[in-house]
Amino acid sequence: MSAISDIIDLDRYPLDRPESADWTALVASARADLARDGMFNLPDFVRPQAIKAAAAALMPRFDAESFRHARSHNIYFRKEVPGIAPDHPALRQFETISRTLCGDQIGGAVQHLYEWPEFARFLAAVMSKPALFTMDDPLARINAMAYGPGEALNWHFDRSEFTTTLLLQAPEAGGAFEYRSDLRSDAEPNYEGVARLLAGEEPELRRLTLAPGTLNVFKGRNTAHRVTPVEGQRARIITVFSFYDRPGVCFSDEERIGFYGRAA
Repeated sequence: MSAISDIIDLDRYPLDRPESADWTALVASARADLARDGMFNLPDFVRPQAIKAAAAALMPRFDAESFRHARSHNIYFRKEVPGIAPDHPALRQFETISRTLCGDQIGGAVQHLYEWPEFARFLAAVMSKPALFTMDDPLARINAMAYGPGEALNWHFDRSEFTTTLLLQAPEAGGAFEYRSDLRSDAEPNYEGVARLLAGEEPELRRLTLAPGTLNVFKGRNTAHRVTPVEGQRARIITVFSFYDRPGVCFSDEERIGFYGRAA
């Protein structure tokens, strides 16, 4: 197993020195970005050689054993939304297509980073939480998704409060991250605003193109977001790390089958 210093640029991002002045400054900077933009990004968080090795190790597995996830859905990933008519434009249907690898198929530097305690400690500090915990679920704890030509992750809100991703490989073109921060709140669903976004009429829509090695953390529960279709032959490959504010979290068998095509 690689040393964590071979994976993360610890000179630039001193996660191994919690409570140091540099660590505290990094936490403060990330918190400020999160408050202003609903996300923060750490470019070149993972070293280039580690990123290239991780992507190269996963490509054969994507080709041989990934689950092709193709589904039509609305932005809520729900068949019905109480209080809104089935033909409301906020319930417009989209298609998402990707290939997914699960936590028991990934390993290497990606798994090492996820299980390194100081990674969760740093994220908890930025999110102003007492602690964060890795999932016990062997499939859901880490996922890697590949998007090929014409494939996309379409409009949705996340179920979790925040999402932590690491880009392993960028496509030749397309594959941009588009989002509208705080489009809704827990008290105000803003169905009309959602409808405007889906119709392409949202003036506050923002677009972000990430470079491989960038750690991206964003509040996705009330921020609508998508990844635009990939162009060219090189796939967009991203990993998603799942952390919770309590230990022992697992998905149900039904959820695993829906997301991954298998329960175990």
